[in-house]
Amino acid sequence: MPDTALTPPEAARWAARAGLPLPADRHAAVAATADHIHSVVSILRELDFGETVPAAAYRAGQEAHDATV
Repeated sequence: MPDTALTPPEAARWAARAGLPLPADRHAAVAATADHIHSVVSILRELDFGETVPAAAYRAGQEAHDATV
């Protein structure tokens, strides 16, 4: 997605392209929501996760057990 804000007509076009036609009164709300999501994701992309293992490798109960052993 480009750095410019998504316009309501563009949001309608992208939704229609995805098979999700929007009523005209929803175009602006969808564009604003998409812009918000894009701003959050762009912040997450800047994070350095370094040595963080993928979530699939995490075992919830294991950490508590390992700490007591």
